[in-house]
Amino acid sequence: QVQLVESGGGMVQAGGSLRLSCTASGNIFSINYMAWYRQTPGKERELVATITSGGVANYTDSVKGRFTISRDNTKNTAYLQMNNLKPEDTGVYYCDADLQYIDGDQLHSLTHYWGQGTQVTVSS
Repeated sequence: QVQLVESGGGMVQAGGSLRLSCTASGNIFSINYMAWYRQTPGKERELVATITSGGVANYTDSVKGRFTISRDNTKNTAYLQMNNLKPEDTGVYYCDADLQYIDGDQLHSLTHYWGQGTQVTVSS
């Protein structure tokens, strides 16, 4: 019923930029917030940025001024523009959403619904 797909990851040198996309598809009724997490092997996922349905964004301190989260509600898509990347930004970036979807005649709610992740590697 619902699919969440990230894209845009890759390998860049320190100081470079990447733009990640996360698109939710299926019988989406509404999306409350969307968020980006990242995970380094052996560590738990770290919250990077969140954005509400109204476009209010929040960031973890380490990415403030460098990353920008945005969303296009008409496309059920969130973006993460990452500038001035640093090696410590390396990790698998996951899209997370709090959403409601329709299955038949029933409305379902999902929290912390994850995509498959996209790898971001920043070399020095």
